[in-house]
Amino acid sequence: MIDSHCHLAGEEFAADLEAVVQRARDARLAHALVILAADDDQEFEQAHRVTELWDAVRFSIGVHPHAAGKFADTPPAAAGLTENRIEMEPSARAVGEIGLDYHYDFAPRDVQQQVFREQIRMARRRGLPIVIHTREAEDDTFRILAEEPSGEGVFHCFTGDRAMARRALDIGFHVSLAGIVSFPKALELKEVAKMVPLERLLIETDSPFLAPVPHRGQRNEPSYVTRVAEVIGELRGVAPEAIGEAARANFERLFKP
Repeated sequence: MIDSHCHLAGEEFAADLEAVVQRARDARLAHALVILAADDDQEFEQAHRVTELWDAVRFSIGVHPHAAGKFADTPPAAAGLTENRIEMEPSARAVGEIGLDYHYDFAPRDVQQQVFREQIRMARRRGLPIVIHTREAEDDTFRILAEEPSGEGVFHCFTGDRAMARRALDIGFHVSLAGIVSFPKALELKEVAKMVPLERLLIETDSPFLAPVPHRGQRNEPSYVTRVAEVIGELRGVAPEAIGEAARANFERLFKP
């Protein structure tokens, strides 16, 4: 079992990180990809503690679209900062989460797009996969990916429909499903869970957000990824262990832990 996307270095886990890690170990998680915001010094300080407690973690580093506005005058500086952070972190394996978020529009859309482009270019130069965050920005996300071919990556916490999943698969990306797939009203996402080929499927928690049923409303954590595997297994008519094993193989192939 793996958790392909979590925020263990966030302040939400500072008080009981050791217990959270132990529960992940007890759940037999082999790997976890911890997301670090390139512009957040506090997260990088906490990342050292995460590594000390759990040597199986690897990191993905990037400037989130919410923070893109900090680089409005010099978008290439976002990629420069991300690259510097990656060079300082030997366990870094990917660039992200990066992308576009038009739901909140915390940064101007043109700035988000340019910051996204610059980080894709850097990832391509370094031969690293990218971890994509996209919300209400599907067409622009795919347009930029077509204009800036990036190699491999993953659409994290996928919440789109089957048509969007097909677009992601057609350009060679993985699709990662989180606890939302367990929500009763997530009917289209359940269909996505059935259609994504096992060799392109990842599972995640996005913790501390979006805890799956029956933990919905609580703080999420990596050990709950087992519930995501259970739900997908039920939808596909296979054992959750089969989902976990496939996700682990995909994780290891993509992120080379």
